[in-house]
Amino acid sequence: MLNLYATQLETVSLHRVGNKHRGEPLFISESPYPLNDEVGGLLKEYFFKPFREKEENYFRFHHEAGLEFHPIYEAAGKVFKSPESLHEVSREIASHLYGQSRHPHIKSGECYVVYMTDVLLDNERVDALGIFKSEVKQDFLQFREKGSNLDLLVQQGVNLQRLDKGCLIFNRNAEEGYKVLSVDSNRYDAQYWIEEFLAVAPLTDENFYTKNYLKFCQNFARDVVLPAEDKQQEVLFVNRAVNHFAKNDTFEESHFLNEVLENPELIPEFKHYKTEKGPKYSIEDVSSFQIANKAVSDSRKKIRNVIALDTNIQIKLDFINPESAQKYVEKGWDEERGMYYYLVYFNKEQKS
Repeated sequence: MLNLYATQLETVSLHRVGNKHRGEPLFISESPYPLNDEVGGLLKEYFFKPFREKEENYFRFHHEAGLEFHPIYEAAGKVFKSPESLHEVSREIASHLYGQSRHPHIKSGECYVVYMTDVLLDNERVDALGIFKSEVKQDFLQFREKGSNLDLLVQQGVNLQRLDKGCLIFNRNAEEGYKVLSVDSNRYDAQYWIEEFLAVAPLTDENFYTKNYLKFCQNFARDVVLPAEDKQQEVLFVNRAVNHFAKNDTFEESHFLNEVLENPELIPEFKHYKTEKGPKYSIEDVSSFQIANKAVSDSRKKIRNVIALDTNIQIKLDFINPESAQKYVEKGWDEERGMYYYLVYFNKEQKS
């Protein structure tokens, strides 16, 4: 879990990276940017806001010939070993980014390379290297007094509420390619940032397995439980799966199946589905792992717990107490109307 509240920006180097394909230049600053409290506070919010709002999907640097041939991995190692080398290393990073800007759709922009301390990662303080890029410029108005009138000027600048691209490289697991987070607001050139510039691969840790196993369970519910039973049982299965993850520290597949799959006839279906679909989620050979609580919380927010009916009525089931949906909601068939129905029991209506 990531906490950036106490993080300090120690050094910031700023460069402008043009589009190499269009012949735009690379501008390298001679020295680091002189930070003050006001600018530092604004930059922290600008850099960190997307990471607070985004699901934590971690990566690691990867190179087929070995990590020693990976330019950003090598750059990060230099900074972590000698933080005073940040500006010199930032020149190498900006040059590498410029070298990857070969597609005509890639926008020019400012590249910020930042050394930071007091990052709280999984309750441990680490230092980190941040690489950020601002691309999209927006119009804004400036006002000034001109004689007896108020004049306005139309100017362009960066919206501090929207970071275009960024990554955080944590000084953790160096021998495995570090632990890396990335954000990209412009999906049309994601390959340029993730694959070509950063060259990262998913980090297969507890967060990765927790998130992917729960995604796999959602698709099993949709593809197998729903056709075999009904929508109510599909939603209940997903609810039980999430709650199982939420109340356990370690995942054991045999325990999970016995607790979550109430219909034992679906257990062989689950195992067959895992053999067939597991490689898509990189869980085909995984039957036990540590559970990441943050990944469970993120997954819970994305899972729909609603039964939507074709009569424009929706029934929302409680994620925390799925047994209520089983105890107080009954499904039946009305012969006279020729329609299914849900019968819902309750004592009183709750105030919304």
